[in-house]
Order: sequence, then structure tokens, then C-alpha cells
Amino acid sequence: MNRILSSTGLSSWIQRSWSAVLLSGKAIFFLFTRRLDFNTSMDQMMEVGPASLVIALITAAVIGMVFTIQVAREFLALGAGSAVGGILAIALARELSPIMMAIVVAGRVGSAFAAEIGTMRVTEQIDALYMLKTDPIEYLVIPRLIACCIMVPALSILALITGLAGGLVVAQAYGIADSVFLDSVNNFLTVWDLVCGPIKGFVFGALIAIIGCSWGLTTRGGAKGVGQSTTASVVTAFLAIFISDLFMSWIMFQGSGQGATMIGQ
Repeated sequence: MNRILSSTGLSSWIQRSWSAVLLSGKAIFFLFTRRLDFNTSMDQMMEVGPASLVIALITAAVIGMVFTIQVAREFLALGAGSAVGGILAIALARELSPIMMAIVVAGRVGSAFAAEIGTMRVTEQIDALYMLKTDPIEYLVIPRLIACCIMVPALSILALITGLAGGLVVAQAYGIADSVFLDSVNNFLTVWDLVCGPIKGFVFGALIAIIGCSWGLTTRGGAKGVGQSTTASVVTAFLAIFISDLFMSWIMFQGSGQGATMIGQ
């Protein structure tokens, strides 16, 4: 992070960010003009999704439990214990599930993209691909982009279910009946809430793949450069995820909510 904030590091970070923007444009163009490598895309999907599933679900369950602990005690004191399930469901569907899964994938998979492609760059394997008349974007970037755009939303949906299950377990310890908890979830959640999470996951997945691959492709300086690219790609992905989440939340959830009406009931 200190390297990014230094004057030289900031200049390099801006240049690499611009390279990531250009890469995203090329990747979108290739998606519609080139034949996709199904087998490679499936391999990357297995790496992004199933290989990350255990840590993702454990994270989701723990977050759901912790959130319920914090909310249940306060809502019960206010006499609004029946709203605990709905508040948890909204928080998970709109924010926590896609954000959590994006962070898990960025830390585990995005860093691996930067390290793997960065190693290929410094060992001249990228140049070898050009010698073989193979475009690195088509061969390396597109399968990873497809994998992240599909699997991050899928993980977000599973995280929502797992987080609610964890919250349900903790709610019982506070005397909140299963039926009350689940009715609250049903009353608070809307179809739009369920759609927003995967939409955010899709955007986060695209950012993770583009940033990880771009930082790998622009790696310089041998083994040290690979390490710096890996760290910088994760930091940049986190920043991109949080900033994009701010704008998407602002656009998606304009207007007044229905929470006050539900709690009053």
C-alpha cells in the first residue's frame, strides 16, 4: 500500500489502471468476436468456484451468526425481535454476500491470476505465446473473466443461503422461533433484493479478473516484481470492489425502504 501511495508508485499504479481499462475493452471485444475455449474456461470456473466453496461458506455462516448476535440483542430490547430475520436477509442479499464472496475470490483467486500471469511475463512465456500466434488476452484473460463473472454471483447466492442458516441457528439462542425468523425473511426480501446480489457479484467478478490479469501482464522486475504485482492487484481489486459497490448501491436503492412498515406490523 505504501508503494501505491508513493509518487513513483502512484504514477505506476495510474498507468497500470489505465492498462486495465484498455484490457477490459479488448476483452469485451474478444468475447463477441473470438471463439471461446470451453475447456479452459471450465478449468478456471472450477478454480474460482468449487475450489473456493468451503472457505466462502464458512465465511458466510460466521458473518450471518455475528450479524444476528449484534442485531438480535438490540432489536429484542426495542421489542422488534420479529424483524431480525428480515434485516439479516436484506443485509446479506444487498451487500454482505456479494462483498464477502468478492473479497474471498480477490484474495484467493485474483492474487493467483496476477502471480501466475506475472510469472509467465517475467519468464518470457507471454512472448512465446505471441511467437505461436496466440493472443494472451484470448488464451489467458477471457477464460478467467468468464469464470469470475459466472462463479462470483453463484457464490453470492450460496453465501446468502448459508448466512441465513447461520443467523437462524443463533436466533434460536435469543428465543426467536424459526417460523418468526423465516416469516420475517419472506416479508422483507423482494425479488429486486435477490437480483441485486448476483448483479453486484457479476461486476465484482469482472473487476477481479481484469485487475488480476492486467497486473500480471504488466509485471516487470523478476521475482520481486511478481510479488509486488500480486500485492498491488489485491489492494486495487479491494478498492475497485468497494468503490463500485458504493455507486451500484446508490443507483439500485434510491427512494424510501419498506423496513419501517414491516417493523410496525
